Amino acid sequence: MTVMPGLTLPAYFSYYKSPVKMAGTPEGGIKAWRLSHDTGGWEPADDLIEEILFAVGGEISSLTVDAFIQWTEHDRGRYLKGEGPVFALYETVRAIVESAQSEGRRLTARELALVRGIRRKTFVMFEERLQQAGDPAADPSLGAEEGNS
Repeated sequence: MTVMPGLTLPAYFSYYKSPVKMAGTPEGGIKAWRLSHDTGGWEPADDLIEEILFAVGGEISSLTVDAFIQWTEHDRGRYLKGEGPVFALYETVRAIVESAQSEGRRLTARELALVRGIRRKTFVMFEERLQQAGDPAADPSLGAEEGNS
């Protein structure tokens, strides 16, 4: 598939509540990857490209870089279990969110900022690990960029 005029790549989407990212290829095409809830890595999703690009509303939406990072880390923190620093940070986020929920309130501005900051950090950490393992869609530089709002 050739890149569509007006489409800026990379591009980020929510596809039926699952993070998807698209990037250009050296040949001028598009590659897509969807977050795996089993591994936290990226699974090829080229079969979704046309459906996502030509969708009108519904369960498919465009995301900012920051929203993509937050959504990805929300899902990784929810679906993955393990040991080490990344998983300790996921537990920290879970404790903050569950505390507010048990008190029947929304996160305070300070808690929300903390959760968002931790998720940016875990995104970089997880993506670095994926990159070292050879995942072609891993991109730790996304979370390191300032002003991704």
